Amino acid sequence: MQQLDHLITKKIRSTYGRRVVSPIIYCIFLIFVWFYTPMQSLAHPLSISDHAQIEALADDGSQYITTTLRNLNFTGYTQSHLGFVTGYYYYTMRDDGCYIVVLSPRTCEEGLPEIDAVTIRASIRRQPESYALLAEQLAADLDWTTSGFYDTVSNCIISEPGFGRISSMILLTFYFASGAYALLSIVLFTLYALFPVLSPASRQLGLYGKRGELLAQAEEELATLPQLATEDMYITEHFFIAFANKSVTVIPINEIVWIYKHSTLHNILWYHFSISYTLHITANKHLYIQFPKNMKSDIDGIIDYLSEANHNILVGFNEKNRKAVQAMPGVTRFTDGLIAFFKQKI
Repeated sequence: MQQLDHLITKKIRSTYGRRVVSPIIYCIFLIFVWFYTPMQSLAHPLSISDHAQIEALADDGSQYITTTLRNLNFTGYTQSHLGFVTGYYYYTMRDDGCYIVVLSPRTCEEGLPEIDAVTIRASIRRQPESYALLAEQLAADLDWTTSGFYDTVSNCIISEPGFGRISSMILLTFYFASGAYALLSIVLFTLYALFPVLSPASRQLGLYGKRGELLAQAEEELATLPQLATEDMYITEHFFIAFANKSVTVIPINEIVWIYKHSTLHNILWYHFSISYTLHITANKHLYIQFPKNMKSDIDGIIDYLSEANHNILVGFNEKNRKAVQAMPGVTRFTDGLIAFFKQKI
């Protein structure tokens, strides 16, 4: 039949042609995040000298910095979160003015009165929520007016806890790891679409012989002698072929050792509106595949035909078949949790 010519190859190409779109969109999103959020500054904090204008950096969006601070004096105030002290307020003079600095408890040894010099990674924030109250209290301690305090002290706070070392590392790790995964997916999906013989479907066939020859044989049998066909599953003389689950599967029938189905009841609140069936296939070489959301008649037809084509196939999920499959060499072994799950389903 003309519409079945090279159908496996066409499905592999179309499947991975569609799947490559999502990682491409995600990479575009990551690029946007890199250039239009503080992510770039977080990954590469700007190293600044004593002469740098911190207020200007804050205005430009450089929110994360690495700097050396000198001659810090403890104000007597601490920063707390959920009842725990997370920072100690100091003040220091720089070439561009006087700044309030928040140091982590470890850096300042929980409130040293004076610190000669310390190098930190920090965030810079203009007028954070705590600034007004802190300014008022410090002005009173120094016997200044509040307006005089604002004129003397920068409204940018340099905060070491604000850099969030642990949270920043988690965020950066996720950003780069997910980006690397997306790039790898783009490369692999593109290769699979251009060269179907490299795809997972072909590699599965490679477990049972030369992948190129088996794929060509399956293509020829599907185009000329399909024995049984449903919406997305086919059986030829020697192969079971399925186009489902965002993937393509081709399995030699003589390698299948166990088939069964289980049902899933779909409901909204208390209303049961449909039942779908999942086909489970276990084959030699530790291959286990499931095909969800099928009609009962389609799966029953597939199971009946496969069991007739290969009389060695065990049919149905029961304890006898489970133990028989577990005893077979080169067959997937199931965990107790998975077995319990299917016992509830059957």
